[in-house]
Amino acid sequence: MRIVVLMGGRSSEREISLKTGRAVAEALKEMGHEVIEMDLTEELPCKLLEIKPDKVFIALHGPYGEDGRVQGMLDILGIPYVGSGVLGSAVAMDKDITKRLLRSEGLPTPDWVCVRRGEEVRWNRFPAVVKPADQGSSVGLKVVKNREELTEAVKEVFRFTEKVLVEVFIRGRDMTVGVLKDRPLPVIEIRPKKGIYDYESKYTKGLTEYVFLEDEELSRKLQDLAMRVHRLLELKDLSRVDFRVGEEGEPYILEVNTIPGMTELSLFPMACRRAGLDFKELLSIIVS
Repeated sequence: MRIVVLMGGRSSEREISLKTGRAVAEALKEMGHEVIEMDLTEELPCKLLEIKPDKVFIALHGPYGEDGRVQGMLDILGIPYVGSGVLGSAVAMDKDITKRLLRSEGLPTPDWVCVRRGEEVRWNRFPAVVKPADQGSSVGLKVVKNREELTEAVKEVFRFTEKVLVEVFIRGRDMTVGVLKDRPLPVIEIRPKKGIYDYESKYTKGLTEYVFLEDEELSRKLQDLAMRVHRLLELKDLSRVDFRVGEEGEPYILEVNTIPGMTELSLFPMACRRAGLDFKELLSIIVS
């Protein structure tokens, strides 16, 4: 199969995307596929029409790759691709819209407000989480304890986005659940050593411990919620839903990833290994 692996892009997650793309490309080559690695450039549509790939593996994280724009271009060109379509990608990329849909369906998510540039921040519940509404990899994520820290954090996060999310900080544990072809994967508990699972904790070896959840009842609850989110947003092939589990054991949905990372530290391949699928088997299922 001739497969284009699309990586890099223009978002703040470019370096992570390159790592994901290279890992995927190398494995696909070893599996016998003809692989062409490509970046997101203005010439991309013309190059794709020349190459005529059987499928595109989108390894782009963040805006332009994970938000439906590339998917729409590929739909117009008539080129099949891995992952969710325009609708699911666009909705899941916007944390504010995602949370509105979750709340409308009665699915648990922390209380929040969305702030646009120039608007007053109406919030008085602390501690609180401040993050971009349309970025991944915990880019710009801050936990603030008072109004002064909130004001400064919102100002800082506007460097990355036009929409800032301010959310109740849930005291508890971080969990994540991958979904592969409508099948929930084992639940991973994330234990950052610095207390917050930010960009540094995600991509620096040794700063975070990952443990598979042994609590079967909680695992089933989280997997059920992940599947409900996956279907609600009309996602396809793969996704990963991030949770915060409160001190009393109550789960809260934080966000949804339609193109989970595939680096050596990435959670999705880790969960697949636990389920008995190595990296090449995972890719074979996705591209089939």
